[in-house]
Amino acid sequence: MLTRAPFVLTGPQHGRPFAADATYRADGRAKPVVLFVHGFKGFKDWGHFPLVADFFASHGFVFVKLNLSHNGVVVGGHGDLEDLEAFGRNNLSLELNDIGQVMDALFAAEATPVPAAEMDLTRFYLVGHSRGGGLVLLKAAEDVRVRAVATWAAIADVNQRWPQAVLDEWQRTGVLHVPNARTGQQLPMYYQIAEDYFANRLRLDIAHNVRRRLKQPLLIIHGDDDETVPVAAAHLLQKLRPDAVLHLVPGATHMFGGAHPWPHGQLPDVAAEVCSQTAAFFRHQA
Repeated sequence: MLTRAPFVLTGPQHGRPFAADATYRADGRAKPVVLFVHGFKGFKDWGHFPLVADFFASHGFVFVKLNLSHNGVVVGGHGDLEDLEAFGRNNLSLELNDIGQVMDALFAAEATPVPAAEMDLTRFYLVGHSRGGGLVLLKAAEDVRVRAVATWAAIADVNQRWPQAVLDEWQRTGVLHVPNARTGQQLPMYYQIAEDYFANRLRLDIAHNVRRRLKQPLLIIHGDDDETVPVAAAHLLQKLRPDAVLHLVPGATHMFGGAHPWPHGQLPDVAAEVCSQTAAFFRHQA
C-alpha cells in the first residue's frame, strides 16, 4: 500500500500558494528522495505523472512532485491551467525558488507530512521533464544538497528560443501569447520573463552552469523522435558534460507515450522504460 501525502507551500516573496505531494511506502525505513519538476504548460498531475510517482514509490523511493507556483494551476481549483494571469507572470527565477522552497521544506524536520524517518536526504535526487529538465540542471548547479540529476527530454538553453525580432515585438507589446494545443487556450507570457533572464543571466544560463558549475552525476534521457525539443538538445548537454550518461529512446516522442488525460492504470511502455533507467541510475549513486 502506497501513501500519497499532499501539502501546500506559500512563496515568501510572491505570496502565492502552490501544491505538492509525496508518494511513498510507509515502512519506517529511510528511503532516497526524488523531486520531480514538470515542464512548460505542465503540472504535477498531468497525464501519467501520478503513475510515475507510484512507480518510484514501489521501487523504494519517496517521490515528490510539485506544481510550480505560477504554472496556471490553482490550489483548490479544477486541476488544469486556469489562472492565465499567474502563468503570464511566471519566470525562471520564480521556478528555481519554488524548487528550492520544496527542498527546504523536505530538509526541515516536520515541515512536510512525510515523516523524517521515511526519508534519507543524503540521497536526494532531481528529475525534470522538458523545461523542468533545464530547471533541475540549474538548481543542482547551485545547491549541493542534490546528489544526482536526471533530465527527461530537457531543453539545453533558453535564449535561443527568443530570436531578436521576437524579443523586439515582445518588448513593444509587453506580452507574447503561446497556444496550448491541448486546451485551445492562448497563454500569455509577459515580457518580464525575458527581463528576468537577462537580469539573472549567470544563474539562468543552462550551458554555462552545466559546463562550469554542475558537479553531480547526470543522466540525460531523450526520445530520438521528440517533436518538441529536438534530440540535438540531449547531445548538446552531453557535450557540455562529457561524463554524463546519455540514453536515447528509439522512436520516443516528447511525452514518452503519455497524454492528458491518461485513463489507463499502467504507465505507457516507453515511460516505464524511462522510469526504470532513472531509478537504476539513482540506485547506482547510493
